[in-house]
Amino acid sequence: MRGLLTVAAPAPASESMQFDPDKGWRLHPQVAIRPEPFGALLYHFGTRKLSFLKNRTIVTVVQSLAEHPDVRSACRAAGVDDPDQGPYLHALDVLARSTMLVPREAE
Repeated sequence: MRGLLTVAAPAPASESMQFDPDKGWRLHPQVAIRPEPFGALLYHFGTRKLSFLKNRTIVTVVQSLAEHPDVRSACRAAGVDDPDQGPYLHALDVLARSTMLVPREAE
């Protein structure tokens, strides 16, 4: 399977940003999504980083993260069963380390 994500300017791994797929996440408020035929572009206005989501399923997952209690639930809702979530969790981890995604605050 091809990768689901390309980061135009990879960020160094953030030690403070520990991605946990069993917790809630959301897009950073300064990140915009632009749909494209291949998936979508993510642009972070604060860091000026650009990421490419390479299929529509990962786009659906990213767009719906805030609506779900955890990442795995968002993947399931997008039609990605637990055994198939590995590439998606990896892509989301990369997005979290580059601050495109942030932990969802307790409500």
